[in-house]
Amino acid sequence: MNEFDVLIVGGGLAGLALASALRESQLKIALIEQHPPTRPTGWDARIYAVSPANSDFLRRIGAWKHLPAERLTPIHAMHVMGDGGAEIVFSAYEAGISELGWIIESSLMACELWESIKRQGNMTLLSPATPRSLSFTPTAAALTLADGQILTSRLVVGADGRDSWVRNAANLRALNTPYGEMGIVANFTCERPHRGVARQWFRDDGVLAWLPLAGDRISIVWSTPLENAGRLLALAPDDLCHRIAAAGNHELGAFDLLTPAAGFPLRLMRVPQTIAPRLALIGDAAHGIHPLSGHGINLGYQDAKALADLLAATPAWQDIGGERLLRRYQRERREEILLLQTATHALHQLFRHHPPGLKLLRNGGMRLTNGLPLLKNLLVRYATGAF
Repeated sequence: MNEFDVLIVGGGLAGLALASALRESQLKIALIEQHPPTRPTGWDARIYAVSPANSDFLRRIGAWKHLPAERLTPIHAMHVMGDGGAEIVFSAYEAGISELGWIIESSLMACELWESIKRQGNMTLLSPATPRSLSFTPTAAALTLADGQILTSRLVVGADGRDSWVRNAANLRALNTPYGEMGIVANFTCERPHRGVARQWFRDDGVLAWLPLAGDRISIVWSTPLENAGRLLALAPDDLCHRIAAAGNHELGAFDLLTPAAGFPLRLMRVPQTIAPRLALIGDAAHGIHPLSGHGINLGYQDAKALADLLAATPAWQDIGGERLLRRYQRERREEILLLQTATHALHQLFRHHPPGLKLLRNGGMRLTNGLPLLKNLLVRYATGAF
């Protein structure tokens, strides 16, 4: 039987970041993952907008300096267009910060964090490995793997995604609200330079985002009803390029496809309890939001940071798996998660429905916000963690 202090199930970005953030601690850690991360040939269609607060977190845990600079793209401004001609422009310069965030390929971050924890002295990496059963006693959790190994730990962390095996094994509820939409992702080269500007359109057929990649390239996320998603995925490459360029009013000229389009279903997921005795959930195992906010991975990184800081600051004599201690983690994260889930869901619903007069109201609100620089800058500084 192998004994640990912290057992992390799931080697996605949040789980890897938590493991790396605990590298200087005295805790004995194990991480279980079925499939180690790999890099695709060329560009990864799955990208994230990482906030300045989380790029600082990645610097703190030593990962940022190893990411290739030529694959990182700063966001200098963001243009948000309504469905009635309104526009809000957010500017890093006007807000007094160097950038609104960074666009980074998911696999790039995952592979760097994976290589980092492989060199970590207090880490045992079990991969490929599959969990089979999980049980709890007042003093420890016991995890049995498919190969028969039994691992015990003072704390189990579920970092294994939206369909979390750990969450289900611990009988923690997840409340799912399907949006009846898919997120369509793909990468393109573009005729004109994007100049570090992210663009987002609220359209009758969903929310389309163009996110700048290094060079004259962009990544798109189109959150759209299932019927339209099916039509987009069925398009030939040249037709898809024309469709995406036209949907953005050809602002960057003609497009060429870099990566095939892929789709994933969208749903809001609320988890009322993200902790239990000897158990904590982080990342997508703990929450899910609509991608229009671009904050999914930022919430996951902040989960990892909050839990790592709490565990590292806990004296050796105190039980890190005790429910009283873990409630502090849940309280610290609950407000931000609830705020972003509520705001994102409300914004999605506001633009999804089209009763008479609502279009005028919502676009009028966008114009009003765009005319108030102080309010815009406050929103930017809150979203980026620059306070």
